[in-house]
Formats: sequence, structure tokens, C-alpha cells
Amino acid sequence: MIPMSLSQIADVVGGAVHGEQDPVITAPVAVDSRVVEPGGLFVAVAGERVDGHDFVAQALGQGAAGALVSRAVEGPCVVVDDVIAALGDLAHAVLAQITPLVIAITGSQGKTTVKDLVAQCLESSGPTIAAAGSFNNELGVPLTVLRADEATRYLVLEMGARGVGHIAALCAIARPDIGVVLNVGSAHVGEFGSPELTAQAKGELIEALSSGGVAVLNADDPRTAPSSGTMAGRTSARILTFGIGGDVALGDVRLDESGEPSFTITYGRESIQTHVPQIGMHQAMNAAAAAAACLAAGLDLATIGERLAHACARSPMRMSRTIREDGVLVIDDTYNANPESVAAALEGVAHLRSDGRRISAVLGEMLELGSESDELHRQVGRLAAELGFDLVVAVGDGAQPVAEAAGEAGVLARDVDDAARIVSAWLMPDDIVLVKASRGARLERVSAALRSMS
Repeated sequence: MIPMSLSQIADVVGGAVHGEQDPVITAPVAVDSRVVEPGGLFVAVAGERVDGHDFVAQALGQGAAGALVSRAVEGPCVVVDDVIAALGDLAHAVLAQITPLVIAITGSQGKTTVKDLVAQCLESSGPTIAAAGSFNNELGVPLTVLRADEATRYLVLEMGARGVGHIAALCAIARPDIGVVLNVGSAHVGEFGSPELTAQAKGELIEALSSGGVAVLNADDPRTAPSSGTMAGRTSARILTFGIGGDVALGDVRLDESGEPSFTITYGRESIQTHVPQIGMHQAMNAAAAAAACLAAGLDLATIGERLAHACARSPMRMSRTIREDGVLVIDDTYNANPESVAAALEGVAHLRSDGRRISAVLGEMLELGSESDELHRQVGRLAAELGFDLVVAVGDGAQPVAEAAGEAGVLARDVDDAARIVSAWLMPDDIVLVKASRGARLERVSAALRSMS
């Protein structure tokens, strides 16, 4: 955050300063009073369950210099009509005063992983600010932008959407120089209504690019490939593709005994071989996307390959590995799920099977799939059975088709506690267990319970 007084902030967001003081904000903006830094700005968001205005005093007591509020409170604050809109206006104004290269990433799956890979490749080349976890909505994007200052060289944003127009609104806050569309899958089709509308929403990122920008598109996805014309035709920016058939070409993908992919990446006449220390064949495609974004940002291919080889899984609950004292490997991939990402996780874990190790999966409901939900859950169960999973625990009524389609391996658990009991009773030393579901299923509690047992 560049230093700004409350009165300056009020001018930017069209608010009014309340209180006698006009302190200068010198630290990051926060919406959680527990993580406010001294000199920071506390943003009081009124949610469905918690009203941030109730915590302004606590935030100020912890050192916040002021607050952004929708009603006057005790202490220095800026009062606005709409706190979230004002936060976006503030981020837009701050970004206009600094000059980082803005890289924005969207897609139905892989956004956070690719964002983390891009950030890890760039940060050795200059000060880099990247979204924390999956900060990708109308709160997360401006909060990320407001961590940047005059020294920031690269700003790596993740942009999500729950409907048409959402990404366009985020791009109005932070216009990207490089826009990456990873894929258009079945995630959130229940909200969007169809894959075509999902593609329309994701393509808003490409429309926001200037003619001097770069659109990084998946050459292997029919809804993003330039050959289809549907997305590339929405921008005057330069097109750079990635994938097996891409400008940044992925090839010779192999998994080692740890389930980590090694592969080649070719761009022009140059080719490198590298790997990513993360589980699953799909991580190679994520790495190709990250490589394309970094090439667009000016890095050379050899440097990118070297940095990818050391890029860890930075965000939690995304194929995170824990080995217990008894040798049981718990893989936590519970941040979110859709049919494509569940299939990739199952295939990655199946490859880990060696020396007779047993594999199991705890799978919760995949949300927002619309009318095809039951059949898509059945497909997941059938895949787990085909891959040889010894136990498939489906959690909750919405996931029941998974258990049914998994055949003899399938078991239905009533809830999270029931699932943890079933799996912990079944596990033997050196077994492997994958835990995955949509965020709303809260299956990270299963992962936590399994990690604590041995």
C-alpha cells in the first residue's frame, strides 16, 4: 500500500472523513481485524453472518490507523455508501499511481496453482505481489492490489467469476497487461447455466487487454483455442498459446515414482526439460501455462525451467502431502473440486501405487454442477473403480452416486465425522489416502483428523 491519508482516501472513494484525526495509512488493507497490521486500514464488510463494523474498535486497538465503513463509528474512519465498491475504487486509484506488470489468471480449474507457479518464477526477477490463496473475487482482487507499492515489478492476480460480468468488473479495478485463460470446464455450470456462458465470462479477461497486451490461451481446449475463433476474436492483443499443440509446446510428459511430472517445453527453436515437484500429470499443463505467462512477461525459457523445478505447492489444501509416523500418506486436495480436477487428482494418486500400497479416496460433493450433477458424480466413482482404488468413501447424500458407481470399493459416509472414522479404521501403515471435495463440503476436517492419527 502506498502511503495515503484518510482524507486522500476519502477523495478517491467519494467518502467523508469521520473523526478529528487524519492519519496516514502506511500498511496493508485488511478485512479481518485479527490480522490488521500497525498503520493499516481496516475495511468493515457487513456479511451475512458477521458485520465488520462490530470489530472496528478491536482493529484500531491492534494498531490500525483508520477504517473504511458504511456507517460512522468511534475512531478515525472514512464513511462510504458501499464499502466493497469503495475498496475497488481505492485499489484502482492506487494501481494508477504505480507501474507493475499486471498478470491476471482465470479458468475453471488450476487458477491458484498457476498463479503460484507464475509468482515463484517471477519473484527472483523483481519484487512480486501475488494473490494469497484464492483471493480472486471483488474483495480478494483489490486486497491483493493494495499490497503493491512503488517498488512492485510484478502483480499476479487470480480472477474468479460466479456469473457473466464478474471478471469484467475485476478488470475494471485492475486492467491486466497479460491475461491467462487456462480452460473452460464444468465448474460452476450450475451458476453460469452452460459451458458457453462460462466461456463468455472467462473471455472478459481477454477483452480487457489493450492492443499492447498478451492473451495466453490453452491451445488444447476447444473453447479457448484460437482455431475456434470464439475467444481469440474478442481481443486485439497478441495471442500466445500453450499446451500440446501450443506456441509454448508441452511434450514428453512422464510421472516419477513420487507422482511428479517431468516434461519438455518448447518455444520457437528452444527446448528445455524440467519438472514440477507437485503430484499429478495435470501439473505439467499448469506449468506450461505458467511458462507462457512468464515468457510474455519477458523471462527466458531456461530461467523459467530452472525456477519451475523448485516451485512448491504454496497454497494450502491443493494436493498437499503429509506423511504420518506410520507411513500413511495423506493428500489434502480439499480446497475445491469439479469433475476435471477430481479426475486429475485420482489419476495422480493412482500412479503413486507401488510395492502393494493400498489407495483410498474420501470424496465429497462437487457443487454447482446443475442438472448433470448425479451423472458427473457417477463418472467419478467409475473412474476411481477403474483406477483400482481399494476404498472410496463418499461423504453426504449429494455424493451418494460416487459410492454407488465405485462398486465394491464404495462406501457412503453420513458426514465428515463418519468419513474420518471409516477411513481411520481401514488404514494400514504405508497406505495412501486422497481427500477431495468442493469447498462447501468442508472435507479439510477429514484431512486434519487423518493427519493427527497414526
